[in-house]
Amino acid sequence: MTIQPQRLRRVQLAVPGSSEKMMKKAAASDADHVFLDLEDAVAPVQKADARRKIVEAINTYDWGRKTVCVRINDLSTEYAHQDIIEIVEGAGRRVDTLMMTKVKSAADIYFADVLLSQLEKKHGLERRIGLEALIEEVEGMQNVEEIARASDRLEALIFGMGDFSASMGVYIKPDGKVADYPGDIWHYARFRMVMACRAAGIDAVDGPYADFRNQDLYLEECRRGLALGCVGKWAIHPAQIEWALSVFTPDAGEVARLRRLAAAYAEAEAQGQGAIQVDGTMVDAASIRMFGATLRKADLIGM
Repeated sequence: MTIQPQRLRRVQLAVPGSSEKMMKKAAASDADHVFLDLEDAVAPVQKADARRKIVEAINTYDWGRKTVCVRINDLSTEYAHQDIIEIVEGAGRRVDTLMMTKVKSAADIYFADVLLSQLEKKHGLERRIGLEALIEEVEGMQNVEEIARASDRLEALIFGMGDFSASMGVYIKPDGKVADYPGDIWHYARFRMVMACRAAGIDAVDGPYADFRNQDLYLEECRRGLALGCVGKWAIHPAQIEWALSVFTPDAGEVARLRRLAAAYAEAEAQGQGAIQVDGTMVDAASIRMFGATLRKADLIGM
């Protein structure tokens, strides 16, 4: 069984692959994860040149501990096949993951998995390239359980609410906002995707919030995603990086307290006890399991 790399995805920064300036700034940013975009951010006439620029940026800049990802065009286009080939042949030793767009079925993941396996063998790449997939079509959400389990190369699913709203036929107002709805219009979709991810043992990431100047609503969307089990959210502007990190980074005091509780329980368990009370808090095996995600994230961060 393949053991997947553990990566921080508190914030995934979107960067146009056609802009050398923006890619250089992204490499120096505080984002955990940067995806260099070949899809929506790049006009059709610029896609071939953007591939070249992305390869050069990946090979040239110091990306530190960031996850370096490339978002390819969807498989229904004439660009996707060449996207994968040129990125892997040009920067396969330094790229961490490829992000697939508009994934509709497990077959889409199979295709990319097989092509990557062939390229890795051809070029002698020892480090496996991971996959991430956007769920942004009705068909993709209907097949999300199968997609999440399609390959052990798949590391994360991302909810793309923009294209998903179009796919659903959701009424969009002239100002770009969805029609009034009593509650979170995306609650079910987020919940369903997160549940599929957890069952498959992969990460769930919440997608973009378009009004990048609205800090309050962006933070609210981050908190909704966190509450449902998302590990992070997209940033479409560098200003959103700090906001996402503030929500998806555990509080240091909370982490220290959880570690004390976990240590106390481990000691008690070694003595044959099944549940203990620590500082007025009942701790048992279920408690330790609930603490796990927070403590694992803290370990990845280095807290």
